[in-house]
Amino acid sequence: MSQAHKFTHDAEAIAFDIKHRNTIKFNISRYDTAVKKGMARYNNLEAAKTQAAAIKRDVLRHWGEYLVQFEEKITARGVSVLWAKDAAEATGYIEQILTENDAHLLVKSKSMTTEEIDLNETAARIGCESVETDLGEFIVQLAGEKPYHIVTPAMHKSKGDIARLFNEKFGTAIDSTPEEMTEYVRQVLRKKYTTAQVGVTGANFLIADIGGISVTENEGNGLMTTAFPKVHIVIAGIEKIIPEMKQLGLFYPLLAAHGTGQQITAYNTIFTGPRLTNEVDGPEKMIVIMLDNGRSTVYADNEGYESLACIRCGACLNGCPVYKTIGGYTYDTTYSGPIGSVLTPFLRGFKDFSHLSFASSLCGRCNEVCPVKIPLTDILLSNRRKAVEQHLRPVVEKWIMKGFGLMCSKRIGFDLIPGFVKSIGTYPFNFIGWGPRRSMPLFASKSFSQQYKKKQK
Repeated sequence: MSQAHKFTHDAEAIAFDIKHRNTIKFNISRYDTAVKKGMARYNNLEAAKTQAAAIKRDVLRHWGEYLVQFEEKITARGVSVLWAKDAAEATGYIEQILTENDAHLLVKSKSMTTEEIDLNETAARIGCESVETDLGEFIVQLAGEKPYHIVTPAMHKSKGDIARLFNEKFGTAIDSTPEEMTEYVRQVLRKKYTTAQVGVTGANFLIADIGGISVTENEGNGLMTTAFPKVHIVIAGIEKIIPEMKQLGLFYPLLAAHGTGQQITAYNTIFTGPRLTNEVDGPEKMIVIMLDNGRSTVYADNEGYESLACIRCGACLNGCPVYKTIGGYTYDTTYSGPIGSVLTPFLRGFKDFSHLSFASSLCGRCNEVCPVKIPLTDILLSNRRKAVEQHLRPVVEKWIMKGFGLMCSKRIGFDLIPGFVKSIGTYPFNFIGWGPRRSMPLFASKSFSQQYKKKQK
């Protein structure tokens, strides 16, 4: 089954799963309530977004310069910087680091970049246990799943689902409260933190002028992940760079307000190197893996490059009616929703993933909520054009569009064709694309212009 057919099949199944729809509706409604309060704290939200967008566009104009500056600053403090052109090169580095440090256990703070390169599977392949320490990530790892959402990994699970999962895996009470389950996980993870040889984090921001790694999280797991293990590995997409540390005062609140509705995330940590001789906690070694993995391909595209400004707040997913209907897993990618539909064809190939750019109603909600003003619908449209130009769309679609264009090019096209013929012509859509759960509406016997002229007489 092709990726496009799998997408259609999975979307059909999940769109009419009432339990799933209710869970997502409930969880996103809580997000919407929190974000409304978060946005209300801004005196001028539009001005903040405009400034953030300008900074990220400046980054894209001087990308190479800022990356070189970051590398020079952080290596001066004893940090090793490794450049990975793709996932294979990144995982090769990781295997080497884990082997050299005789690592049997690593703890990992939440990071979608590590999901992108399948770090957990890489560690398991060489006999190293990889433990997710973010609560949501811990839950989906326990269930044998991938993150459902780039900010809220377990959004698709209710507290009852999680209680049943914990009961099955740990023997905890089937009616455990969220507080009881959280406390149980806390005790499990404390033992992991203190015995792990390696800690792995991503990076929300790479700070060029100081050579720093900024990690944002709400549970303290990022700090614990880096406090005890002797080795700290950072895996960061090369688009995460920002020019100056002082700009975090703008980006921290924007990320928090759009991601969770908070005024600011609970823990914001800047790592600048391994621990110094007079420090008690922290790693003895720090290694930063700078991941390309298709980002240069996005950058080279005159229309898609702006998607690299993304700060991974997840707002476009939560606002997207398609995402809320078909869910995160249907996309079958690391990054789902509008931003995933834009990026994935570049990162994993238009041949297999161009269909994602058609998984949008183009309502523009994603554009409205984006804190760095990425023109997502424009890029989706340009991706659709590329798919057509590369002959990746069905032949029948081409002829349907040609026929529709011919009929619509002049009003007479609508007037000459009787309503019943139009209805017959669209009847196949009840079985192709439109779906069996709805019926195409019937056309009126006369066109609008015919009816209008008749009423004017």
